[in-house]
Amino acid sequence: MPTSSTANPVQTYRERLPAPRLAGQVSSVWIQHVAADGVPYEHRTVPNGATELSWELGSDLVTVSGPQRQPIVGHLAPGSTVVGIRFRPGVAPSILGPPASELVDQHVEVDRLWGRPALTLAERLAEAESPEGASRLLEDEVFRRITDASEPDPVVAAAIGRLQPWRPDDIGTWAAGLFLSPRQLRRRFTAALGFGPKMFQRILRFQGFLALSQGRHGRDSGLARLARQAGYSDQSHLTRESSELTGLTPRAFLEEMWSSCGENHDHEASYGALRRALLVSSR
Repeated sequence: MPTSSTANPVQTYRERLPAPRLAGQVSSVWIQHVAADGVPYEHRTVPNGATELSWELGSDLVTVSGPQRQPIVGHLAPGSTVVGIRFRPGVAPSILGPPASELVDQHVEVDRLWGRPALTLAERLAEAESPEGASRLLEDEVFRRITDASEPDPVVAAAIGRLQPWRPDDIGTWAAGLFLSPRQLRRRFTAALGFGPKMFQRILRFQGFLALSQGRHGRDSGLARLARQAGYSDQSHLTRESSELTGLTPRAFLEEMWSSCGENHDHEASYGALRRALLVSSR
């Protein structure tokens, strides 16, 4: 998720759920905007286990952002507007083409994957009457490609459900139940997600922590309580993971996030269901 160290930048980030026809492939659709009379927006993006497709207004290129293993700090210029689609974990290879392992920590122009049709897509996006219209065109393109897409790996899809942070399953136990060796499971995960199940589980747990930290609940909770609810063994465990996944301690990261996001950011499409599931499981 994006955060910033710039004090109160004039910028917004809004998510929504995808059209129902894409609910199985896309987790959220988003629009980020930096005011033309504002300042450059410095944003920290942290691993979320997903691949994204995005387009910046005025650009002639559509970009694929592969799954991340580490934090990335970037900048958006004043006047920038970017629309994007976040694929559900494990889905992107069947729609984009290459295995996720080839896109890890990469930003790739989608015409390298799709050829000429990607340039045509960029031309259609440039003709959209609004960012909302452009986001719907991205959804239309993804839906069109689903028709010819292969099915995501069913073993990985089932495993993702078992790795959710409110389910303390042992990876080795259920992998054996699928009659897969740890090496086979890791190979299939790496192709579908870009990394193995252990790394993915770590990312999911931290995303759960971020979901819990949103809104009044997060502001009123101490780090120890948030760590426990998210599935960490203790606050020190959370601190180690935060340092690796964000480059900051959890307290520093939350302060950066709260000062940047506030009412300007809406992450409910990504975090709402996850937060509710974790709160129920921690009772």
